[in-house]
Formats: sequence, C-alpha cells, structure tokens
Amino acid sequence: MLILCSWLTGNDDFCPGGSIYTNPKEPSLFLSLGNHADVFFTPRKRSRISGSFVFSEEGFEQKKPVSIDVLPEECLFEIFKRLPGGEERSACACVSKRWLTLLSNIHRDEFCSNTNDLSLNPQDEVTGNKDQEVESCGYLSRSLEGKKATDVRLAAIAVGTASRGGLGKLTIRGSNSGRGVTNLGLRAISHGCPSLRVLSLWNVSSIGDEGLCEIANRCHMLEKLDLSQCPAISDKGLVAIAKKCPNLTDLSLESCSNIGNEGLQAIGQCCPNLKSISIKNCPLVGDQGIASLLSSVSYVLTKVKLQALTITDVSLAVIGHYGKAITDLVLTSIPNVTEKGFWVMGNGHGLQKLKSFTVTSCQGVTDTGLEAVGKGCPNLKQFCLRKCLFISDSGLVSFCKAAGSLESLHLEECHRITQYGFFGALSTGAKLKAVAFVYCLGLKDLNLGLPEVSPCQSLRSLSIRNCPGFGNAGLALLGRLCPQLQHVDFSGLEGITDAGFLPLLENCEAGLVKVNLRGCVNVTDKMVSSMAKLHGWTLEMVNLEGCKMISDAGLVAIAGNCPLLSDLDVSRCAITDFGIASLACADQLNLQILAMSGCPLVSDKSLPALVKMGQTLLGLNLQHCKAISSSIVDRLVEQLWRCDILS
Repeated sequence: MLILCSWLTGNDDFCPGGSIYTNPKEPSLFLSLGNHADVFFTPRKRSRISGSFVFSEEGFEQKKPVSIDVLPEECLFEIFKRLPGGEERSACACVSKRWLTLLSNIHRDEFCSNTNDLSLNPQDEVTGNKDQEVESCGYLSRSLEGKKATDVRLAAIAVGTASRGGLGKLTIRGSNSGRGVTNLGLRAISHGCPSLRVLSLWNVSSIGDEGLCEIANRCHMLEKLDLSQCPAISDKGLVAIAKKCPNLTDLSLESCSNIGNEGLQAIGQCCPNLKSISIKNCPLVGDQGIASLLSSVSYVLTKVKLQALTITDVSLAVIGHYGKAITDLVLTSIPNVTEKGFWVMGNGHGLQKLKSFTVTSCQGVTDTGLEAVGKGCPNLKQFCLRKCLFISDSGLVSFCKAAGSLESLHLEECHRITQYGFFGALSTGAKLKAVAFVYCLGLKDLNLGLPEVSPCQSLRSLSIRNCPGFGNAGLALLGRLCPQLQHVDFSGLEGITDAGFLPLLENCEAGLVKVNLRGCVNVTDKMVSSMAKLHGWTLEMVNLEGCKMISDAGLVAIAGNCPLLSDLDVSRCAITDFGIASLACADQLNLQILAMSGCPLVSDKSLPALVKMGQTLLGLNLQHCKAISSSIVDRLVEQLWRCDILS
C-alpha cells in the first residue's frame, strides 16, 4: 500500500529514474509484488533536446549555427576567385544576395581559372536570359525597363555573362521606384563586362558620376554612350569617359541638366574617333563647348544634331568653318540663332560634304540665309524645313537653284510658300527626285496665271498632304510638269475631284506604283477605273481610306487590271460583299495586305471570299465592321493562321 500511495502522490522516491523498463511499450506493463499489491507505471516519453541547445553542467546553452555564412567576406572572395568556370559562378550567385554581390564585385581578370565556359548554363533564368539578344555584330545585348531595372538584376547579368565575354550593349530605361538602379549596379557591370561597347541610360536619376566613372575605369572599349534625363551625371562623369574611353564614336545627351561645356571640351580633346554627336535640351551647353568639340574633331565628325540649346550665331559659324566631314546636320529649336548665323555658316565653305540638312522651328532662317546655305553646300542632296515662317517663294526658288545636287525636298508648316514657290522649286531643281509639302496653308490654287515652267523629268515621288487649298488646277498642272511620277500621296486633299486627277493619270508616262488618296472624299469610281486601266500593270499599293464615294465598281476595276497589287486599303468606303467577292475571284490578284475597317456593308457573307484570299494575305483589318460577327472572325483566325487579323 505504501508503494501505491507513493505513486498516487507523484513522489518518485521509489523509482527516481522513472520506469525500470528501458522500453515502456513492452507487453508486461504491470509489476507484480505478490498476491496483494500491484503497481502500474504509465508509459513515459523520453524528453528531447532541441538542436539549438546543448546540455552542460551550467545549464542549457544556445547552439551557434554551423554555416559557411559565418566566413568573412575576404574568405568567400578568395573562394569565389578559384571557381573553375561560369556555371559554378552562376550557381553560387543563386545562393543568396550576399554571394551575388560578392561575385559581381570580382573583376573578370581576378579569377584564377583561365577556363572560358561558353556553354549556356541552367542559371540563365536568374541572370535574365529573357532579356538577352545577340546583336548582328556578334555581342550580347540586354535591355532593362521599369521594374526590371534593379541593382540585383544588373549584378546577376554581370555574373551570368562574364564567362561568355560579358555584355556588349546595355540599355536601361527607367528604374524600379523602390529598388532602382544605382551606381552599385553600374559598378557590377564594369567588373563583369569590361568589353562593354554600348551604354544607354534613360530616365535614371539615381545614377551619378560615380557609376559613370566605374564604367570609364574598366570599360575602355566603350564606343557609344547615350544619356537621357540623368540629372545626377555632371561634367565629372563625362570627363572620365573622355579620358578613359578613347574609342568613343557616338555620344548622345538629352535633358542632362548638369552636363555643360567642360564635358564637351574633354570629349573633343580625348576622343579622336568621335563620328556622331547629338545634344538636346542641355541648358549648360553653350557656344564654348560646341566650338571646342567641333574644332577638335573636324576631320572625323560626320553627324551633328543640336536641339533646344542656348547657342548663338557663333556655333553656326564654327559649324560652317570646321564641319569638314559633316554629312548630316540637324538644327531644331535654336531660338538665339539669327539670319547672320545661317549666312555665315553657308559662306564658311566648310560644309562641302554635307548631304542631309534638317531645320525645324528656327526663326532665324530667312531667304538670305537659306540661299547662302544652298551655295555653300554643293553636295547637299536632302533638305527638310519645318515650321520656319520667314521663308518665302523667292527664298525657296533661290535655294533650289543654288543647291544643284538636291534630290529630296521636304517642307512642313511653311505657310508663306504658295504655288509660285512650289512650281518654281520643281522647275529649277534639276535633280529633284522626291518632293513633299505637308500642312502648308499657303499652297492653294490661284486664280492668277502661273509663269511658264519647264518640266521636272527627274521627279519620281510627290507628296502633298493636308494642304486644304490645293485643288484640281494645281493637280492638272502637275500632270504636265512631272511626267515620270511613280509615287503620289495626296492625303487629306478634299478639294480634288476626278476632273483634276484624271489629267495627272493620263500624263504619267512611267506608270504609278504607289497611290495614296486617303481622305480625298470627292473622288469616285470613275477615277479608280481610269487609274486601274492606265496604271494597273505597275500599281503595287493603293490607299482609298475615307473615300466615301468609292464602291464595288472601283473594286471590280482593280480586281481585273492590277495583277501586281499587294496592298489595298478601302477602309470607310461604300463597298459591299460583292466587291470583296470580286477581289477573291480575280485570277492574277495576289493581295498581301487588305484593310476594310469601318465598312458597314461588308457582312458574314464575305467569309468564303476572305478565306480564298487568305492563301496570300498576311494582314487583314476588319475593325469596326459591325456586320461581321465575332464567330466569323474566330473562324477566320483559325483558318488564316498565317495572317495577322485586326478586329
């Protein structure tokens, strides 16, 4: 009984160690003490000690984790340096952010192994393989935009591509708002990609001079640098690039508020191979920087683009004197340049190789300056003038006479130009091949008789777009003046009708190839039929979008006379299912592009015709065709698997 009481009171004096059996699950759980007393022992589980603690004489102590992470970075650095190949390094980079950072800070030349692992490893998903491209010149290219642009991703790219020669081109557009690209990301690229040739940074405010200096110190093969909206980069970073990257050939700066004359001077002095320069909206750039740059690379610089700068006539004078190798020149929104600047530039006799010249929104352009430019650029072939309000008919004609090699003339929003200037330019431009007038409100039919003009036999392409005053009289005169036309674009000329267009069709001897009459609401099927009969054997593209008077009769004429036609746009025309069936039944017609958006009379009945044409169609526009059901569109998508369908 004493034993039983001891058990009931929980006193372990009798068996202080618990059960006397080592295994409490043995069959005999009762200990017999004779005929009158039995003692029952409940099964007990042996208490476990957690792996994080050890038992000692002083009590429990927390066990320190055994991990390679306890190694200092110096030791890991030495270990990583001895990794044999790219696969091993990429695998280690996937372990943790700490390992990735350490690996990205190891320069490629610091690895002890000389083995180049050129195979693609399975860790490419981590290093951003989806952004990888191989340029035509043979080097790797990556582009990071928005949320993808982070330091971690750049570090992964640097580690993942280092064993394959590193990146050749890197483009970063925007940045992750929370974990954006910083100087550390460019540092990783500089360590892993010393062969970087092209770097573009757009709208990256967190990258400054330190990051650009890292690129300059290690990427000495850099050839192209594009900086846009990088306010933290100043002249210091650009000077570092100039001193350490002598192979730089292309520099583009846009909206970099802290880059000025000092950086451009360094570029001119240290980059003897610079061929292209583009500077836009950099308020610290002035005449001093432009003059120093152009005078230093006058024999190699071929392309110059200056936009929204505070430069004056001095810079244009320098261009006219030192631009000995310039072939392409673009001047846009230069408010402080006057007539004198253009006159001096033209008379500087330095632009002998200039072939393409574009001027936009420069109020300093006048008739006098324009004529001087024409005389000073004997090899000028392409000239584009936009939003220059002080150019008149006489200035345009004088320029075309002076620029004897001119082949392409483009004028846009030059409202003082009338038909006198237009036809005068055509008659004096002996080598003109392409002429375009866009939104020139002064270009309209005149009641007064025009002077006698000689034919322009060289003109092949003519575009008069959105000039609402240009009508039948001018169009008829064009037919007599330009008999060799092949491409015509009269988009938005609501004033022309069949009476004006028919003489042009009859006088074009070479045969029209491309015709764009989008928005010419007054032309009819009669014009289309005449065009198909007279030029059907040469027509390849016809755009009749918005010509509401074009119906099935026009499509029937096209189907029967235009075997070479590959691109046809009859959107918002009065065509029906019969017209579509006529196109499908044409034996020799092999359309590749057909647009009939906004044709309410085309219905589901056109399905067989569209399927038949689908043998050659590559593009089909069915948008806003309300009579075509979604089920028919689904069937077309299924059957015309080679064709891109818009619905």
